[in-house]
Amino acid sequence: MPLTAPLRGVVPPVCTPLDATGEVDTQSLSRLVEHLVGGGVHGLFALGSTSEVAYLTDAQRSTVLETVVRTAAGRVPVLAGVIDATTPRVSDHARVAAGLGADAIVATAPFYTRTHPAEIARHFRRIRENIDLPLFAYDLPVSVHSKLSTSLIRELAEDGTLAGLKDSSGDEGGLRRLIVELGGRGGREEGPAPRFSVLTGSELTVDAALLAGADGVVPGIGNVDPAAYVRLYEAALAGDWTRAAEEQERLVELFGIVDVGPDAEMGRSSSALGSFKGALRLLGVIDCGDTAFPQIQLSAASLALVGRRLHAAGLMPAR
Repeated sequence: MPLTAPLRGVVPPVCTPLDATGEVDTQSLSRLVEHLVGGGVHGLFALGSTSEVAYLTDAQRSTVLETVVRTAAGRVPVLAGVIDATTPRVSDHARVAAGLGADAIVATAPFYTRTHPAEIARHFRRIRENIDLPLFAYDLPVSVHSKLSTSLIRELAEDGTLAGLKDSSGDEGGLRRLIVELGGRGGREEGPAPRFSVLTGSELTVDAALLAGADGVVPGIGNVDPAAYVRLYEAALAGDWTRAAEEQERLVELFGIVDVGPDAEMGRSSSALGSFKGALRLLGVIDCGDTAFPQIQLSAASLALVGRRLHAAGLMPAR
């Protein structure tokens, strides 16, 4: 589904199911895509942080994207993460993504080496020049160690380099300032940055972001309960902010699954990814809840706590 209009709505970052040997489980991935599309989502973001893209080989990346594109079958647009440290490597991933049928690509600023905002701008412009697909910037300073400024995003939006932004900076005040800079609520199609989408990655404050004028959300826990985020988004579109807040508060409770760990010697990221995958396994969507090596796996006790959270949210585990 080509992006002929600004992307709006719920665009989950698709988890990457792995088998016991650490290879991509394409059958489980196809079921997950059906689970998400069946929940009413408006797009799919493959090969993002929740997809464990940093752990995947180039061959595994291709397998994931090929599977997601094939299973989505044009029903919703597929955004492909082309995340890597330098412009040439990102461009290589982008060419592969285009060849596999992605509808848009998503890139961070360069990382590992320190870069100036002028160099970051050159990075995004070169990618867009090399690949004829809409390009979304992914603002993820916790991993990239540089924050995309409002002025830089506005500049790259106005000159057509960027089609949108996935904001995972955690800076909600900065996100609000950006929305105002880009024309405010409902003004971006005619304002200074036409056809530009602002998507929040802060999945626990989506109602507030939508009220401020964000166009949608990229929620990790949307893998587990995509329909709830769709209900939240639709309530916001209808101006029913009470119902939107109720859905958001339920999702805040469900998000508590990430707190069942971390188990001993387990990182926060490993715990969150493990809880998402553990929930999907309990729901019968994927066959194995393992995260990529060298992440520590959730314990049986933690998985049992995930199951209790699913029951409390009205999502009855199938296993």
